Amino acid sequence: MAKYSFEFKKKVVLEYINNGIGSTTLASKYDISTEKQVRNWVHAYKEFGDNGLMRSRRKEQYSFEYKLYVVELYLSTEVSYEELAIAEGIKNHSMISRWVSAFRTAGPDGLRQRKMGRKKTLSTDCKKRSSSNNETVVDTSAEHVKELEDELLKLRIENAYLKELRRLRLEEETLLKEQRESSIASEENSN
Repeated sequence: MAKYSFEFKKKVVLEYINNGIGSTTLASKYDISTEKQVRNWVHAYKEFGDNGLMRSRRKEQYSFEYKLYVVELYLSTEVSYEELAIAEGIKNHSMISRWVSAFRTAGPDGLRQRKMGRKKTLSTDCKKRSSSNNETVVDTSAEHVKELEDELLKLRIENAYLKELRRLRLEEETLLKEQRESSIASEENSN
């Protein structure tokens, strides 16, 4: 995805607004990937002014409660992502669609902020805990509990699968043994 300067975006938007040139024509004239991009710039400019065209240099942080509020607002009303983003002052409407998607797949926990970076390995984590203090520290965060529940479910499924596999093998062995015994018995009767 190409990055466009503020001046370039404003030039295209003003040409769209003042000269009445269509988004398709402007996209081909300035070699912009899609005409929708031009319409998004015009829309952002009309709603937020110059700030709508500026790239944000910092990552906006939204609280869990605010995300939940916006998602519930979207689900309870019949507004589009764009309209809701404008009403709430969020520049990027696709962020709301990601929040809604996360909410639908994982519930409210999908909106919680996740820790970034690599997870610690169990062995080094245990060594650090035992060396720093003798008390056992238990991580009861919702994310950790969810991970443990998922792992437990996977292990239960695997265990049930292996038990069923073992039962089928034993059943097959018993059937083969019975067939051998019946064939030996039939051979003895024929002699």
